[in-house]
Amino acid sequence: MKARLTEHVLSIVFVTVILIGASVLTGDARKRGDTLDTTGALEGYGDLSFVDFDRSFERALLVDVLTIYFPEGKAKHVEDVETARRINTQRFTESLQHAHVEETLTREKFGELIAMYLKFLAVFGIVMALTYYGVQTLGVWWFIRKKSKYDQSRPLHAKTAVMRVVTAMVSVIAYVVLFSPAYVIAYSIRTKFSTDTLPFMILLGVVSNGLLVTYANKFYTFLVAESRKGYVETARAKNLHDSYERHAPDGIALKAILRPRKRFDGHIFDHIFRNARLQYLSTIKEQASFLITGLIIIEMALNIQGHLSYELLRQMLHRNYDIVIAIILGIFYAVKLAEIMTDWIVHRENLRYADA
Repeated sequence: MKARLTEHVLSIVFVTVILIGASVLTGDARKRGDTLDTTGALEGYGDLSFVDFDRSFERALLVDVLTIYFPEGKAKHVEDVETARRINTQRFTESLQHAHVEETLTREKFGELIAMYLKFLAVFGIVMALTYYGVQTLGVWWFIRKKSKYDQSRPLHAKTAVMRVVTAMVSVIAYVVLFSPAYVIAYSIRTKFSTDTLPFMILLGVVSNGLLVTYANKFYTFLVAESRKGYVETARAKNLHDSYERHAPDGIALKAILRPRKRFDGHIFDHIFRNARLQYLSTIKEQASFLITGLIIIEMALNIQGHLSYELLRQMLHRNYDIVIAIILGIFYAVKLAEIMTDWIVHRENLRYADA
């Protein structure tokens, strides 16, 4: 565990130094670009800041004064003054346009980013907890349904056949939704529901992008692999329950499947589940990275203002690279925090199994 923690710390330090260095370099480049001399067509005539080029009287007066001192080029003076007017107007327009575009990482802006970041972490934590529960619940449900002989033993009446067809159709629709990109689901119902609320964000994070189904299938695979190992026969020889019928006295009830902290005391499946869960814990780092990427895409694709990823997209478009780098660092720290917590949980579980 110490070696992994050292590896995480070194990666955090390395990436932080690289990104902060990039922020300093981009800041210096912007300052050099801002100090370029763009005085315009009249730069050879001294300081003319007192002239209001928007007033025709002052422009005409300036032409007359220039003609007095330089009588050989009146037409050129008129052209230069007109050019100076256009430059002055362009500068004023650009200053208004950039007033809300060019931002720096001030204390106030940092406070806004912190609020967005905490909101992002809250959504990430809630979605991660829901998918953690959903992955295990779906995996257990599929495994027990596969093992159960209840459905196969029922006589195939017309009503049963219709129910199976309806169930298959519902399953197809569910798979289409669960594997659809988040923005497709959001834009499909955008006219009926508000898509910029936190509950909707959480719902999209759970059911979209194939996250839930992908890792539920992976957990189901772990369960199947564990059920074929030798200790299962040993547990059966010790007279542990091995029925998977939901309605049998020694079976697995629906309440046990839906329980947040799943335990199957006295049943062979308890050992299968715990060993499969230990393998699944190692994949949470991958799942967390996948989830964070999905949340970033959701916020960007839906243009959800006031959220971290939309702010990242906006600052990238405006080339405010110091703010962009600060947001990227925050997202990177969230990923590393998830990885550190996962490694710690796996290490603790391994110690528990070793002591047992």
